This record gives sequence, C-alpha cells and structure tokens, in this order.
Amino acid sequence: MTPAKTTTATSAESFAEWVREHGAAVRGYLFAMLRDAASADDLTQEVFLRAWRGRGSYREQGRVRAYLFRIADRLACDHGRRRQREVTVSDEQWKELQPQSGQGEPSGQLAQAEAVARLDGALAELTPVQQRVLFLRYYGQLSFDEIAETLGCPLNTALSHCRRALESLRKQLAEFMP
Repeated sequence: MTPAKTTTATSAESFAEWVREHGAAVRGYLFAMLRDAASADDLTQEVFLRAWRGRGSYREQGRVRAYLFRIADRLACDHGRRRQREVTVSDEQWKELQPQSGQGEPSGQLAQAEAVARLDGALAELTPVQQRVLFLRYYGQLSFDEIAETLGCPLNTALSHCRRALESLRKQLAEFMP
C-alpha cells in the first residue's frame, strides 16, 4: 500500500472515530438548542465537515469534543439569528422524540409527558446563555473550563450562569415535587 493510500485510510478512520465518539452528543446539543430534528441533523453534519476541514489548524490544547462543541455552538447561534420565525414543536412531535419509558400504563405515560412538559417550560424560562451552559454541560459533558472557552467568557461567568440556571430550575420545579 502506498503512503498516500495509508494516509487517506487513516484520515477516514479518524473522521469516523470522531463521528462515532462525539456525534450523538453534538446532535443532542444542537437539537436541544434548536428544537428541530432536521436542522440538528444538518448542523451536526456541518460541524464535522468544518472540524475536519480545519483539522490542520486545530491545536491540541484540549479535548476534541470541546473543539467540536465550539463549532456546534457557533453554528447554532448563527442558525438562530438567521431564522425568521420561532420553531414550535407540536405535542405529537415531542411524543415521537421522547424515549420510551417502558411504562405501559397510560397513567405512567401521562406522568412522564407532564414531567417533560414542565421541564421544557422551565428551560424556556432560562436566558439563552443559561440554556447554552446547561446544554454544553449536560449534553456535551464539557468541563466548565471548556464551556467558558466555547462561549468566550471567563470561567467564573460560566459557573455563575450554571448556578443561576440550576437555581431557577429547582425553584420552578419544586412546586411539582411531593
């Protein structure tokens, strides 16, 4: 095998590894930000294409995942600015997207649907930057250093946004807890 073919095969394997390891998390973050499966799919592809094209200028200072989420965050923000109307998700679409709980009883399914609706409503009350911090932390599994770098803010600001967001969620959801 010639060196060029080895390099191409290795590059293809590296790209496939990036997608395998980080694809679901990147798509999950984009879906949480955009609330539109088709846009999340399109932007996920764009994230990996941009990352791969720019791999020559990528400096290995942190994890590849943080690099991918920086690209995803910028694309999500750009997409949001370009969008003219608010995308709404119908109840039927949410039902299709939610994982099945394994509860066969209608009362269990209703309780789960109500909990999802309450959480969705509580998340909608957060500021956009608070949402981004939470989604990067819990969907992307990024450290706070990586979140601060992704958002271009100081570490303490990222920590503060997360703390305020969690406090707000706890307060909003506390009334539903027994």
